[in-house]
Amino acid sequence: MYTTFHLSSAQDVNIEILEAIKAAFKSKPITIIVEEDETDSELSAEMKNILEERLQEEEQTYISSEDSIKQVKKKYGL
Repeated sequence: MYTTFHLSSAQDVNIEILEAIKAAFKSKPITIIVEEDETDSELSAEMKNILEERLQEEEQTYISSEDSIKQVKKKYGL
């Protein structure tokens, strides 16, 4: 089991969150991982290169976003 808390600031961590964790997991062992929310939408250099390669492809080979998602779901069982 896992629980995710999304906070707008580290300053929002309070005793209520700790009490909720204690109530949910009781005396079970837990691991707490804290990571910075990376919500910026900048593309990495690798992402930009992939997009640039896709833009150079012939239009006849394009597939729709819906078909692309269907293929990914089928291939990876998502």
